[in-house]
Amino acid sequence: MKALEGVRILDMTHVQSGPTCTQLLAWFGADVIKVERPGVGDATRGQLRDIPGVDSLYFTMLNHNKRSVTLNPKTEQGKRIFTRLIEECDVMVENFAPGAIDRMGFPWEKIQQINPRMIYASVKGFGPGPYEDCKVYENVAQCTGGAASTTGFLDGPPLVTGAQIGDSGTGLHLALGIVTALYHREKSGKGQRVECAMQDGVLNLCRVKLRDQQRLAHGPLKEYSQYGQGIPFGDSTPRAGNDSGGGQPGWILKCKGWEHDPNAYVYFITQAAVWGNICDLIGKPEWKEDPGYAKPEARLDKIPQIFDAIEEWTRTLDKFDVMRACNPLNIPCGPILSMKELAEEPSLRDTGTVVEVDHPTRGKYLTVGNPVKLSDSPSEVLRSPLLGEHSDEILKDVVGLSDAEIAAAREEGAV
Repeated sequence: MKALEGVRILDMTHVQSGPTCTQLLAWFGADVIKVERPGVGDATRGQLRDIPGVDSLYFTMLNHNKRSVTLNPKTEQGKRIFTRLIEECDVMVENFAPGAIDRMGFPWEKIQQINPRMIYASVKGFGPGPYEDCKVYENVAQCTGGAASTTGFLDGPPLVTGAQIGDSGTGLHLALGIVTALYHREKSGKGQRVECAMQDGVLNLCRVKLRDQQRLAHGPLKEYSQYGQGIPFGDSTPRAGNDSGGGQPGWILKCKGWEHDPNAYVYFITQAAVWGNICDLIGKPEWKEDPGYAKPEARLDKIPQIFDAIEEWTRTLDKFDVMRACNPLNIPCGPILSMKELAEEPSLRDTGTVVEVDHPTRGKYLTVGNPVKLSDSPSEVLRSPLLGEHSDEILKDVVGLSDAEIAAAREEGAV
């Protein structure tokens, strides 16, 4: 049995943050009914297309395991159908602009009247405050949530990360909130609102940087490489390049072939507990007893020189050989893996982390699978729905319309 089997989700989401949330719930077995505009659908169906006239990878990789119904809630029939869907679903998820659902005629108070057990979950850009009515996209969330100001090198501009911590990260937070509200409903019998702001979600993922902001009041951050270089700290958490951020100096180092391979690098951490092993490995056994290198505090002003010496060794090996040499010695390191390497990694296919899916119009493509594995509730990745593919079955089985009523709703433009 799937973990969320029997839970029905009314999916009013689009683009990335909301669909990430509902896709995760669908992977766990929830019946996710994706509501889309007739003839148009989710905007990402047509965005960044690589094959003309076919749903984009942007859409397909965010909407697996869902059913699609087309509906215009602004029509009279559409309002009646939407009301029935609220009655029959456990959770409604939306990530529209502020007030959009209210303007459709379905504020939270009305939804509670229709279905007191309904859990109404929303992704917003910001929580209450000066920016609550502002629109937010991925990179805006990264910038306003603290990630960009702390990413990049000290002498360069702020940078956003390629990981979608604003959109997908907030969707993951919202999914946790929904499951928590469902658990609470088992005891209370009542639904509730669940809200997750993208700024809040990004800041939650930047907690170590907020930690460092407070530590600055008590002196410089000694594990940051700028400390060892004598560069003064300002009044806010600085950009730290490839510093590890966990108190153990770390850096990205070149490996054999770096001249022609942009990903021939390894991340290497000089963990204090295995300092002796590092010294032996790179041919610097004298550093184990040298007072200038033996203790972590003594090494703080020599971090760049130490990593230069380690890099002399890593440049003689490819990144996988570096990892093979370090792991038996408990030295933390990891190769920089490209998307191509991850797509072709057999172990990720075996665990369902990378999945090949067959689509009726696109053909076969790769996507990510469920990153959360449950021992007794396996999840599978099913293809995304075509626009309105399940309209008739949802209108019959969930809403309870007859064929004649469906035809009338279609004539009105409601579906």
